[in-house]
Amino acid sequence: MFAGATFVAGLVLLAVGVYTERDTPPWLLVFPLLVGCVGVALRRRAPMATLALGVVAVSGDLALGPSVATIVIFTDNLYAATLYGPRRYINWILGFAAVMAVGAGTAALYVTHDWRTVALMGVQVGVVVTTPVLTAVLVRQHRDQARAERARAEQVARLVELDRQAAVNAERTRMARELHDMIANHFSAIAIQSTAVLSRKDLSPQAVSKVLESIRENSVQGMSEMRSMIELLREEGEEAEAIRRRLADSAELVERSTQSGVATELDVSGSARDLPPSVDLAGYRIVQEALTNVLKHGDKRASVVISYELEHVTVTVENAVNGRTNELPGAGAGLIGMRERTALVGGEFEAGPYEGGWRVRATLPTKEQPS
Repeated sequence: MFAGATFVAGLVLLAVGVYTERDTPPWLLVFPLLVGCVGVALRRRAPMATLALGVVAVSGDLALGPSVATIVIFTDNLYAATLYGPRRYINWILGFAAVMAVGAGTAALYVTHDWRTVALMGVQVGVVVTTPVLTAVLVRQHRDQARAERARAEQVARLVELDRQAAVNAERTRMARELHDMIANHFSAIAIQSTAVLSRKDLSPQAVSKVLESIRENSVQGMSEMRSMIELLREEGEEAEAIRRRLADSAELVERSTQSGVATELDVSGSARDLPPSVDLAGYRIVQEALTNVLKHGDKRASVVISYELEHVTVTVENAVNGRTNELPGAGAGLIGMRERTALVGGEFEAGPYEGGWRVRATLPTKEQPS
């Protein structure tokens, strides 16, 4: 469409006589005009072919005329080749434009022997040839810059989305760890004690009543911690300390473990002191989960040792192993959670069998470390 309109406009210019009259018939100027317009039609699909057709067209036009229409169309051929052509040819096109300007000036000097004519011809050819090339270079640079900015913006958006997904996954992992550590202890005790009551028919009413009291206490404690967790999730703004658990509260865990049927001893060495909240919570949850595993997998004896030292605190839970098969479901989430909690505060964790049973040991720094 654009090429056709250009051809019609060129014919109009030829009809009104906008060309240099020579001995050749004016209608011959239509052929260079047509070749240049074919180049206009190919300006996007084959920009280098457009340049070649433009050179052919303007050469023929200069030999026959020249005419303003073909020269103007040639400027579009140069512009299209520079803008849409391969980047490696831009310097060649600039050089070609410079050579044409110098060549036109040299030809004018040879014909007229007048320096004023040389200067005028050089300026005219420079404007006609160099201006469209430099304009196309500037437009191309702006387009490349805009394309690079869009790519950079898309990359930033992808990074933001990845950060958001990572934050969501980290928060889900933290919530899963908290829910597991808070509820598993109570539910495990309830499951084991209720199974014992149902499987043994020789228990006295007093023993049954004692077990039911322990079941009720674990149920109430589990519901309370679950309610606290829900309230914490509903909090807006900064993270609230709805349930601040401390390593110093481990005596409650030992007492609850004893009530659940595991004879548990607690030994605290060193000077107990305030710890960073994250370290306090990690130590408390490690003791809680280790005792839960004793209840589910171990023998009916366990020991908890908490050692406060200068730069760290060590939590050790040991228990005998009876070799019985556990019927309670478990997927190793407890050990994973303890290892994660230790790593998040910059500590060291180990868990595995030792001579006589199973040992869980976590060494936690007394100064909060970046996670």
